[in-house]
Amino acid sequence: MIKVAAVFVAVAALLFFFMRDTLLEAPTTAEAPPATAASFEKLANLPGAVGESSGVAVLPQEGHYLTHNDAGNRPYLYKLNKEGKLVETLKLDIKNVDWEDLAQDEAGNIYIADTGNNNNRRRDLVVYRMNLENPQQTEAIHFTYEDQKKFPPSKKERNFDSEGLFWHDDNLYIITKDRGQGETANVYQIPAQPGNHKARLIGSYKAETETEVTGADISPDGNTVALLSEEKIHLFRGFDSPATFFEGDHDEVSIEGAGQTEGIAFENNNTLIITSEGGNLYRYSL
Repeated sequence: MIKVAAVFVAVAALLFFFMRDTLLEAPTTAEAPPATAASFEKLANLPGAVGESSGVAVLPQEGHYLTHNDAGNRPYLYKLNKEGKLVETLKLDIKNVDWEDLAQDEAGNIYIADTGNNNNRRRDLVVYRMNLENPQQTEAIHFTYEDQKKFPPSKKERNFDSEGLFWHDDNLYIITKDRGQGETANVYQIPAQPGNHKARLIGSYKAETETEVTGADISPDGNTVALLSEEKIHLFRGFDSPATFFEGDHDEVSIEGAGQTEGIAFENNNTLIITSEGGNLYRYSL
């Protein structure tokens, strides 16, 4: 019996010797890399002129993007390529009170969301519409929230700051950043036309974890809405209408390590471009 045991131990030792690399390198379930690892990549550092990128749009020329800085900076739009090189600076003759996001429509118009409202006391909220073929000709879409009665409201009701905007079917959708309780993103709708408008509350999205939305966009085919928060992407699919995207199926995707992510835009139906205030340009493949 002892001889048999000795032979068994010897055979086991030989098997371990020849298979040790495979056995030692195989990751356990707990150690496996996150699902986002292969689909999230850093493309480049942003140029020095873009110190606080807060929004991004994808331009028709492949591999070119548009971004801007937020409050306290000049009213400039910056054209970049995928290597992070500054291609052109567009100096606009409008104010930058607190630019927070970019959106665009099918006609090539760019919408600049001057909607930052940290203290929830602004009465001059506006989205600027312009076209890259004539960037100095801008039109103003002024709005107020239909349900805001105080400026500012009580601290727990401060949900009238916005850093997310997207366009669909001649309407703009404004996504709020909940500075009161940090859990509910309200969705408002206004016409994508110059004038004075009341932003109509059409719904809300309550995240499973504390979330403050910092960017938004909709895919070219209108089937996916992406919201951005710090180091997270919130994807919505399976909705009946983009106006009620928050009623669809949603997933939260971790992009841990990306820092203070602020700008998000679809490059195509399956690819997102993301910027951070830390000065980085990223790509995420769905």
